[in-house]
Amino acid sequence: MSEMSFEEMLEESFVTIHNGEVVEGTVIDVKDNEIILNIGYKADGILTKSEYSNNNDVDLTSEVKVGDKMTVKVMKVNDGEGQVLLTYKRLQQDKMNKIFEEAFENKEVLTGTVTAALKGGLSVAYGEGRVFIPASLVSDIYERDLSKYENQEVKFILTEVNPRKRRIIGDRKVLIVEEKKKLQEELLSRIEVGMMVEGTVKNLTDFGAFIDLGGADGLLHISEMSWGRVDDPKKLFKVGDKVTVKIKDINDTKIALTMKLDENNPWKDAASKYAVGTIITGKVARMTDFGAFVELEEGIDALLHVSQIAIEHVEKPSDVLKVGDEVTAKVVDFNEDTKKISLSVKAIEIDNQKAAESEDAEEAEASEEAAPVETEAPAEEAEATEEIAEAAEAAEEE
Repeated sequence: MSEMSFEEMLEESFVTIHNGEVVEGTVIDVKDNEIILNIGYKADGILTKSEYSNNNDVDLTSEVKVGDKMTVKVMKVNDGEGQVLLTYKRLQQDKMNKIFEEAFENKEVLTGTVTAALKGGLSVAYGEGRVFIPASLVSDIYERDLSKYENQEVKFILTEVNPRKRRIIGDRKVLIVEEKKKLQEELLSRIEVGMMVEGTVKNLTDFGAFIDLGGADGLLHISEMSWGRVDDPKKLFKVGDKVTVKIKDINDTKIALTMKLDENNPWKDAASKYAVGTIITGKVARMTDFGAFVELEEGIDALLHVSQIAIEHVEKPSDVLKVGDEVTAKVVDFNEDTKKISLSVKAIEIDNQKAAESEDAEEAEASEEAAPVETEAPAEEAEATEEIAEAAEAAEEE
């Protein structure tokens, strides 16, 4: 039996490795972009930065030191240059896949960090693994911009785990829906009709405002924002405003709100303030073909019908009035049940006309009483006059 050469003995001393095999090595050098390990093979193993971690910003020199032991996986025994290519992150991914499978089976809630907001969803780091949360499963509402989630921690459950296809899919929406339902139930259990509550304006529409009450949203309809007329909710509120509202109605999970309270109800003492016959002054708030609505105070408008604008005929209210004009008129009708008040400028003009006519009549009567009255002359004067006349006639005869 021939003796083995030194080279043959050296070759014989090295272990045999295969692609996919898990081996242990010792770090013999650390560079910025790669780690070199002695794995007991005739060639050293090369662990690149990209195969060490998914984090492109990782600093290998601070993560690993010469002499450290590492368990790695062989990707390729010979990369064409006689080097063995290794991976650390994929071995960790294999371990993570088992963790993901168990979490999927147990419906476990996981917490990870969003590493990137992609076009179709979020990439989330969990341990050494990666989870993708589709945009449709990020929230219970549509969100156009997902960038706000970057570097944020998010909770999710797994809906699909397929390591072979590298599909680890997460769902955040289901947790949000469950949490909101829980908070909603808690809120509904402690609120009742008539209660005053605080909330935050969450969304504004043409017909009202949605108020976040801390567990559920309530609707503050445009007609319930003020006793007065509101044309645009956005002129009164902005998203984020804190408001105090009253629970008007609760129908299943729908909550109706109001800001029209008894203490700020302008109709509370309107019957005495605007009794029939009262002369008031207000501003034209809006115009119609049949008349003008005059605002007496916030929450109380009165109708000045076209037929009551003036004594003379008025074809259209806009021929005489415009929004913002100040009007002095007389209350000619008040209906508290229907909350309707009718005004008349014409009535004031008629009253003034009658007053003027009455004054003229009084002045004429006073003038007649003060004028000199012709009376019969005393008898002596008459006789004297006759005597004078007779004397004159006699003189003429002579």
